[in-house]
Amino acid sequence: MENNKKEERNNNSKFNKIIKYLVLSDLIFWSGWGLVNPIFAIFITDNIEGGNALVVGIASGVYWLLKSILMIPIGTFLDNRPGEKDDYWVLVSGFFIAALVPFGFIFAKLPWHIYLLQAIQAVGMAASLSAWSAIFTRHIDKGKEATEWSLDATAVGLGTGISGTIGGWAVTKFGFNPVFIAVGILGIIGTLLLLSLRRHMRAKRDHGLYFSLRDIFQRLDEK
Repeated sequence: MENNKKEERNNNSKFNKIIKYLVLSDLIFWSGWGLVNPIFAIFITDNIEGGNALVVGIASGVYWLLKSILMIPIGTFLDNRPGEKDDYWVLVSGFFIAALVPFGFIFAKLPWHIYLLQAIQAVGMAASLSAWSAIFTRHIDKGKEATEWSLDATAVGLGTGISGTIGGWAVTKFGFNPVFIAVGILGIIGTLLLLSLRRHMRAKRDHGLYFSLRDIFQRLDEK
């Protein structure tokens, strides 16, 4: 009886491999971006020709608007594909595209360079976030939903918070280019971690807690 209770406690304290790697990948990937996100506006105003508050605002708008517009069609496309292989490769490809963007900032000189790079990042993040959410939700451990979603949010928050401080110090010490290189490297590492999950992706969907965007719109129409 006592051994059974111990085993039950051990099982309750463990998360499955897919959740662990998704959280760890998120931590590393977003910690990288945390190095530069808080001070990105300073980079634009100090290093981009004609860089000012307007350029910063347009750059932010390009990223957020394009990412928001793309996420629903990408999510709908993934919902309509059988199995998880498509979700997985969209996730990996999206993270990899976004991880290459910081290297582009090193060579950016004009506002349109920044807008283009922000657009590329938006495409990568729209793809990866749509796929990440589907895979994470589908593989979440039953009875640990709040814990595992909170674990990811906490990991990302702590990582970006700590790296934001480090990034500010690193820029004053070494300049922006080494920091951009570090962001790109951490993004690639976060992406490479996901490669170990390839053989764990399901050939058929077992939806579980997963929901389809198409189903949501169909239910709205029925109402």
